[in-house]
Amino acid sequence: MNSVSASVATADNMKGMIWMAVYAALMAVMHAGIRMASDSGLHPFEIAFFRNVFAMVVLIPWFWRLGLAPLKTKRLGLLITRGTLNTFCMLAFFMALSIGNLAEVAALSFTAPIYATLIGMVYFKETVGLRRWSAILFGFIGVLVIIRPGFQGVGFSQMLVLTSAFGWAVCMVMVKELGRTESAVTITAYMSLVMAPLSLGPALFYWVWPTWEQLAILLVVGAIGGAGQLALTQSLRIGETHVVTPFDFLRLIFVSILGFVMFDQVPDAFVWLGGIMVFASVAFIAYREHARSQGA
Repeated sequence: MNSVSASVATADNMKGMIWMAVYAALMAVMHAGIRMASDSGLHPFEIAFFRNVFAMVVLIPWFWRLGLAPLKTKRLGLLITRGTLNTFCMLAFFMALSIGNLAEVAALSFTAPIYATLIGMVYFKETVGLRRWSAILFGFIGVLVIIRPGFQGVGFSQMLVLTSAFGWAVCMVMVKELGRTESAVTITAYMSLVMAPLSLGPALFYWVWPTWEQLAILLVVGAIGGAGQLALTQSLRIGETHVVTPFDFLRLIFVSILGFVMFDQVPDAFVWLGGIMVFASVAFIAYREHARSQGA
């Protein structure tokens, strides 16, 4: 790589890291907003429905400019399957945020890329070497540090997060497969169009008409969630994955601050230690993916 190319790559990575930090901050605020809406009396399923509805607003400029072109696809079945699974994952994750410690939930959610590596190994027949196997094992030991089975009961919120993380890992593999033939606009459009109506069904069982104050919170949750996804997409688009991924760890720091300030939640040392272990595993896996792509 010549000096010009190197400087461009460095500049793009710097911008990518900034966008990832923005994503981490926005997701932390969204998590706090979900907990606030839940504490106000709204069920997590209803919150998830409004999150999906308000996030659909992001799609309006695309359809305004492109018409119905983003809906043209030959892989409708896989797109609907991905959206359906993602809906169940969101419902489980929102439920976990409403009853669990925000920092703990954030730390356990980092396991999704670890699961995705294992699933990709089976689905794409990818070869996983000793170093990545070691990273995977290290990550799961971090999970055990967080939940401490045998020393305390494994909580319902912990099980919900780990289950949703596994589902999201399957979605990651689906997106990787869809990315071979479908544009990012098509994948994102179908995700929102499938998830909004599907999340309405569960929400109706717990429906309470939101007050204006609750509606404002829901609007913020939806808008910030949509903005966060755009920031994540931009980060991964312009920066190298192994460089920008570690900055997602800021989410645990931001969530811990908001959890303490807004809900008087203090994550213990095991959450921090386990979270660091899990995220170190994810960062190393991302690095090894980059090294393999470079033939190292």
